Amino acid sequence: MLAISSHKIYGPKGIGAMYIRRGIRMGAFIDGGAQERKRRAGTENVAGIVGFAKATELAMEGMDAHIEKLTALRERLREGIMGKIPYAKYNGHPTERHPGNVNICFEFIEGESLLLSLDLVGVAASSGSACTSGSLDPSHVLMSIGLTHEIAHGSLRLTVGDFTTEEDVDFVIENLVGIVDRLRQMSPLYEAVQDK
Repeated sequence: MLAISSHKIYGPKGIGAMYIRRGIRMGAFIDGGAQERKRRAGTENVAGIVGFAKATELAMEGMDAHIEKLTALRERLREGIMGKIPYAKYNGHPTERHPGNVNICFEFIEGESLLLSLDLVGVAASSGSACTSGSLDPSHVLMSIGLTHEIAHGSLRLTVGDFTTEEDVDFVIENLVGIVDRLRQMSPLYEAVQDK
C-alpha cells in the first residue's frame, strides 16, 4: 500500500490517495455506504480531488527544476550549519536523500530547547516526523542508524521548499549558530568538553 498526501506537493490540504496492491484485503475504514468498494463511505471531495490532480500535473512538469533548486538550497543550509557549528552530525546519506531535507544532530543540547528557540525567531522546524511529534523519545530511525540516545535527542529536521529563498536559508544559519552556542553554554557536558 502507498498513501499520498496532496499538501506535500502544494495541493489542497485534506485530500490524498491510497494505492492498494491487488490481492491486499482491507476492511472499511469509514462505514455507511458502498462507495470505494465499501471501503470508504461518504461523498468524495471533488474540488480537492481536482486540485490534487492539478498539483500532481504541475509537480510532474517541473520536477527536474524543483529537485535542482531544493538540492542547492539544502546544500547551502547543510554547508552553512556544518561549517559554523562544531559537534554537529549530518544524518543520512549526503546525496541519496530527499532534495529538501536536512537532518542534523547537535551534541550537548536537547532538541526541544532548540525547537523552542527557533520558534521564537520565526523558524519552523521539527526534531522528527509529524507522526511522532507528541513523543519525547528520540527518533527510532536515528537510533537504528547507530546514534546514541543522547545525540539523537539533539536532532533537528529542517526542510526547504519551492518558496524558500537563499535569504531564508542564511537567516536560519545565522540564528541557529547563536542558539546552539547559547544552549551549549548552559550545558555542564559541553563545559566539561571545553575544559579538556
